Amino acid sequence: MFTIKSTEQLLRERGLNKGGKVQKFIDSEVIRCMDPFTPFRNGFLKKSATLGTVIGSGLIKYTAPYARRNYYENAGRGTEGIQNGGRRGRKWFERMKPVYLSSILDGAARLAGARRK
Repeated sequence: MFTIKSTEQLLRERGLNKGGKVQKFIDSEVIRCMDPFTPFRNGFLKKSATLGTVIGSGLIKYTAPYARRNYYENAGRGTEGIQNGGRRGRKWFERMKPVYLSSILDGAARLAGARRK
């Protein structure tokens, strides 16, 4: 006779549960990878992601009151944007994904004990 582990137990063992090591890795990597794309004037907007996010929750939250407006409307013309190769500007999460998504998924798969093709 054999026993089958519950789905929750299997997810927990691989670190795939909410608050697990894989979700914590993904959350922290997404914040880190969005940094060069996030508008920068005094640094509060990019710091607000770390301040407002519970790492492992699966939700990145910016606490800066102007974050939503910057996400959708920022023109990306600041001096830091020029110094950073013009990468800073609106929709920084969407623009970060083509550059870093593969490496984030590779790291998550490695932590979960899986292989990625």
